Amino acid sequence: MPVWLREYSWRQTGSAVYLSLPLRGVRVTPANIFCTDQYLKVSTPPFLFEAILYAPIDDTSSTAKIGNGIIFFTLYKKEVAMWDSLTLPNANKDKLQYLRENAVLKAHEKAKEETEAKKVTKQEHKKHALEATMKLEEAERKRIEDLKEKERQKVTKELELWKKQQKDAEKQKRVQKEGELYQVEQLKEKKKGKINKTRIPNEVTAKTRLKPTKGCYGSYSMFSENLKEEQLPAPRSAATIRINFTSRVFPTALRESCIAEEEEWLRKQAEARRTISADLSELEDLKEEEKNPDWLKNKGNKMFATGNYLAAVNAYNLAVRLNNKLPLLYLNRAACHLKLRNLHKAIEDSSKALELLTPPVPDNENARVKAYVRRGTAFCQLELYTEG
Repeated sequence: MPVWLREYSWRQTGSAVYLSLPLRGVRVTPANIFCTDQYLKVSTPPFLFEAILYAPIDDTSSTAKIGNGIIFFTLYKKEVAMWDSLTLPNANKDKLQYLRENAVLKAHEKAKEETEAKKVTKQEHKKHALEATMKLEEAERKRIEDLKEKERQKVTKELELWKKQQKDAEKQKRVQKEGELYQVEQLKEKKKGKINKTRIPNEVTAKTRLKPTKGCYGSYSMFSENLKEEQLPAPRSAATIRINFTSRVFPTALRESCIAEEEEWLRKQAEARRTISADLSELEDLKEEEKNPDWLKNKGNKMFATGNYLAAVNAYNLAVRLNNKLPLLYLNRAACHLKLRNLHKAIEDSSKALELLTPPVPDNENARVKAYVRRGTAFCQLELYTEG
């Protein structure tokens, strides 16, 4: 049974009404307030406040401030006038019921109109985005075509230059060949003239043939003594390369040393990295990178940064199926559950992360602090302040 609130204070000007409604000991949210142009209702169980206003107001510009157990309304009048009272006087039960139903109908119609307006705006945004994408694609296509045309012109010029060089080389070879034939003809004529004048012995003729021919651009015998034997370099000497690894330096002072705990933490992390919890035969339809928990964790972090908390939770869920020994997966999933108001799941994931973040060492200090903060936040939002 609701408790009707009768205590309130109000004042007015010619254009606005200022209403102060005390609500002590209860939590008030915007969802507890319902207002139309002539009807105002505040429902915070077990309290209930209802008012049929004296004259219509502009409910779109009117405001409500919640704080310190008081709701302060600023109601702007549609017509500038002074009211005799806050509520409509001499209203019977049937009229009040009619005004309530009419207010609810108006609220539904307004919500429907806003939904339609949002839908139209969304379609316009999609259309604008599509047009912008088409313009970008057209510009990119034109840029690629221009690059292709420039490359085609460049290749065409290079091909023409190469053809010209080939023609010049062939022409030069032809001239050189004609010159060599002319020299050969001249030599033949000289030899014929020498044979006719004197008879040369065969041995002298053979030696003369072994000598380099004049005008033949330095052609020597392959058995000439001037050729030197190619000297090969000696083989390299063998050697051994030694690799030294830098020893791990722990951040803890020696007098407060917890090297044993830190070594245990490192061993647990290494074992956790090697753990595969899920049967990969069940996940054979996944891509190779989707079977990597670290890749899934980074994917979930990107989704969380963009505000897509449900997709981030799905990524962390799959990563936990693959490896349930990594504490950061539970810690990040707890942050997503906090954003989605899944407070019990946030507490459960934070506790699981703290269970895996053992033993407590400086290397996992930041992660443990985050786990305690997220679990305490979830408890406080559940109004369990002692546990928080």
